[in-house]
Amino acid sequence: MAQTIVVGNFKGGVGKTKVSVMVSWELAYERNKKVLLVDMDPQGNASTLIARSTGVPEINTSIFDGFKNGSLKECIVEVTDNLHMIPAQVSFKNLPKFLYQNVKEEIDQVSYLKKLLDPIRDDYDYIFIDVPPTISDFSDNAMMASDYVLIILQAQELSLEGAETYVKYLQFMADNYDANIQVVGVLPVLLRPGGRVDMSTIERATEIFGEDNVMKSVIKHLERLKAWDITGITNNDQHDKKAHRVFLDVVDEMVEKLDHFEEAGKYE
Repeated sequence: MAQTIVVGNFKGGVGKTKVSVMVSWELAYERNKKVLLVDMDPQGNASTLIARSTGVPEINTSIFDGFKNGSLKECIVEVTDNLHMIPAQVSFKNLPKFLYQNVKEEIDQVSYLKKLLDPIRDDYDYIFIDVPPTISDFSDNAMMASDYVLIILQAQELSLEGAETYVKYLQFMADNYDANIQVVGVLPVLLRPGGRVDMSTIERATEIFGEDNVMKSVIKHLERLKAWDITGITNNDQHDKKAHRVFLDVVDEMVEKLDHFEEAGKYE
């Protein structure tokens, strides 16, 4: 059964979507794992980047179709044998209205994605969920459907505050809805590697979240990542390979942590 990971922070623009796409990409292409990327952001940036990178000319389905039909199977776009995605489109902004009009019980409203993912979990090794940076029905459903959260920490104060709020909200979801989700790691995204503000933010994050939770791998501010937004993900030259190596390090550390959690869970 797939390990399901939501990539989160309640601060926008910290790199959640890029990390969601790239860890899915590396696991599928370089680690030969079966991966499903679920785009829950109505802006659909993760869907656009995957489509641009793999030559998918047009996306004719949306996760919202799956919510309305009660099944996600028909919404899955098989990008490659190992990488599948459930894309989002602007219409998905109407999710709150749909839930309130069609699902009576509050617990069922926040658990709707979990109900839809359960029948397809056995088809994948990993499922990643990309969500908007808001306290909303989108994040509630993603948390309830996930086993773990990978928190993205851009090295700035507002991102650190967003990460703290995210962890507090996880506890709220556990207390009120019995959400069963663990933090697999806090991943630093550096704006200026070696800079005073970046290092100070990482030090504070280590004090707040604990040394074991802040990942040793970091995402550096690479120009190639911005270029991929235009060209799609490539692996043609040394700059591409350097960028891929960064995310492979993240993937390997994350998988090691996941394996540790899974092993520990067997003996509880």
